[in-house]
Amino acid sequence: MASQFLISVDLGGTKILSALIDSRNKILSRVKVPTETEKGAEYLVESVSASIKKILNENHLKESDIKAVCMGVPGTVNPFSGEIGNAPNLDIRNFNIKKTLEKKISIPVLIENDVNLAGLGIKKFELDKNVKNILVVFVGTGIGGALFFDGKLYRGSSFYAGEIGHMLVESKGKFATSSNKKTFELTAGRPAIVRDIRRGLNKGKKSILKEYISPQKQLKSKALSDAVSKTDPLAVKYVGKSATAIGTVLGSITTLLNIDTIVLGGGVIEAMHRFMIPKIKTAFKKSVLAEPGKHVKIFETKLGDDAALYGGIALAEEFLK
Repeated sequence: MASQFLISVDLGGTKILSALIDSRNKILSRVKVPTETEKGAEYLVESVSASIKKILNENHLKESDIKAVCMGVPGTVNPFSGEIGNAPNLDIRNFNIKKTLEKKISIPVLIENDVNLAGLGIKKFELDKNVKNILVVFVGTGIGGALFFDGKLYRGSSFYAGEIGHMLVESKGKFATSSNKKTFELTAGRPAIVRDIRRGLNKGKKSILKEYISPQKQLKSKALSDAVSKTDPLAVKYVGKSATAIGTVLGSITTLLNIDTIVLGGGVIEAMHRFMIPKIKTAFKKSVLAEPGKHVKIFETKLGDDAALYGGIALAEEFLK
C-alpha cells in the first residue's frame, strides 16, 4: 500500500515547525521546537529528526507510512542535491541536510527555499490555475521572494532567484561598500522598522513602544501592530516608510518582469496588512510603468504561516513523480 502521509518542516531562525499532512491535504498534527542555531547544523538535524519521530509516535505511524519529508530552509538551497549553500539565519553554509537527515530516518527528504516552498503552497491552494506570472514576497526579520513564470517556480541558474531582500535600494558614494549599502530588507524588514523607531526615541520622540525596545527585548510584529492601531506617531511613520519601500520595489520588479499577481505574507504583513497594503499599493502605482501595472493584483495570503507547510505537498508532487 502506498504511503498516505507527508511531513512538512519549516526551518526558521527561532523555531522548527513540523506538520503531518494526510492524503486529503489536511494538517493532522504539529510539533514546534526552538531552532537553537548556536548548536550547529548537526544539532539542527537531530532536532528535525526528533520532531519527525515525535509526530510518528503521537499518530501511531511508522516511517514507511510517510512518503516524504519536505523541508523549507531560509537561504539558498539546491533542491536536487539537498545542499544548503548559505542560510545566514541558521548559521549554515555548504551543508547537505538531505543526506545527513536521511541517515537518521528511512524517509525521502526534499528541501526548498522557505519562501519558494510557501509560494508553491500559495500557487497550489490559493490561486486560480489561470494565474501564471506571480511574485510571492514574505516580510519579516528578512524579506524573501518566490517567482513563478508561466505557472512554474523559477529557481534561477544557481538557485538564487527570489532573493529580493538583498536587492540594493540605496548606496552612498561613488564606490559603495558593504558598510554603506542599503538593501531592501535593511530598509523595510522588521529590524529596520525597529531601528528607525529606536533612533526616534533616542532623539526624544515619544512612543508607547519605548518600554518594549531594549537590547534585551526582540520587538515583535504584534507590538508594532498594536502601536499602529493606536496611531503611535513613530510606529505609523516607520511602518509606513517600510510599506512605501515595499511598494516601490514591487513596482520596479513588475516593470521588469511583467508579472500579474503579487502575494504578500510574513509576520510583518500578517500583523499589519490593513495599514500596510493600501500604502504598498499607492507606492506601487507611483513606481510601476502604467501599462504592466494596471492589471496587477496585490493581496495578502490567507494561508499565513501554513503556506510553507502546504507547499510541501506541491514539492512532493514535483520530485516524487
